[in-house]
Amino acid sequence: MQYDYLIVGAGLFGAVFAHEMKRRGRSVLVIDKRQHIAGNIYTESVMDINVHKYGAHIFHTSDKKIWDYVNEFADFNHYINSPIAYYKGEVYNLPFNMNTFSKMWGVVTPDEARAKITEQIGKLHITEPQNLEEQALSLVGTDVYEKLVKGYTEKQWGRDCKDLPAFIIRRLPLRFTYDNNYFNDRYQGIPVGGYTAMVDKMLKGIEVRLGISYQEFAHERESGNGVEAVDAEGNTYRRVVYTGMPDEYFDYRLGHLEYRSLRFETHKMPECDNYQGNAVVNYTAREVPYTRIIEHKHFEFGQQKGTVITREYPMEWHEGDEPYYPVNNERNNELFRQYQELAKTRPHIIFGGRLGQYKYYDMDKVIAAAFQAVEAEDKE
Repeated sequence: MQYDYLIVGAGLFGAVFAHEMKRRGRSVLVIDKRQHIAGNIYTESVMDINVHKYGAHIFHTSDKKIWDYVNEFADFNHYINSPIAYYKGEVYNLPFNMNTFSKMWGVVTPDEARAKITEQIGKLHITEPQNLEEQALSLVGTDVYEKLVKGYTEKQWGRDCKDLPAFIIRRLPLRFTYDNNYFNDRYQGIPVGGYTAMVDKMLKGIEVRLGISYQEFAHERESGNGVEAVDAEGNTYRRVVYTGMPDEYFDYRLGHLEYRSLRFETHKMPECDNYQGNAVVNYTAREVPYTRIIEHKHFEFGQQKGTVITREYPMEWHEGDEPYYPVNNERNNELFRQYQELAKTRPHIIFGGRLGQYKYYDMDKVIAAAFQAVEAEDKE
């Protein structure tokens, strides 16, 4: 059998692309090396609670087309992302807003808060930031940096802020309103019943094979129309949509791109109905090894008996680990550009998603990128 598309990865990009191509009458097969669909937005039921297995995912967008699209596959609740930060016994609201400043300094008005931050920045005399620490200090002053930025950032990146380049933090938003909504987007929420059910509806009627990598599943060969993928059964695939790492696809021919990884430590707590009172609590002190604790039931206003929490530990990525975040510094961006040039020699391949495009994407931007890829195929 000849398929139009072999889609490698059953995450959000792959699922949207597959759904749209099936709707256009194209033949598609989806594979994934994991034993489940939905990629990093996979949710599983634990104690009747939808647990975000690979970290918290809150859908938010200002694009009504994308909001209407995801609502075709799920009903979304009215969850508003309002994380809090814990620093050595002190609790602060995020993002940095008037509630944060009032708790930190006892100020009441926006003018008082601005004056405090301006005073702290002025004392530092930083004109041209040479590293991330100086960049952050020049944006938010000493107190906010020391309590809410420094330790968290060092844990995320695995190195001292003085050893990180300034461009990593281009801005740190300061809000001079009493508003704890982390996002500015018009639409926000969590799909009722979890993300896995949403992706399952996207993939309805599409053949999906799990627990197998592209390298195990298919090889590539020259054909009359160029290069095509062929599986062990002799099925051929005119195009391959690859949502994995581009350096892995090319067998690291030009070298390894860098990623950050995460380790998740999940605990069932049947005797505790409410562990921390909020879905997301960031731990900003460097000496606390994890960056945040997620209490999953609060994403859906759960009233179940018991609760489930997950601690997130950032870690260096090594080959074989799960990559989560691209390290978009100058060296890696240049190497990725070289892989993009190499990809032009394989016109049957479409690289997509956070890994395939080596870019940190929010979920709505992943969907937008999938739409763009679909539109490009429509023009062929």
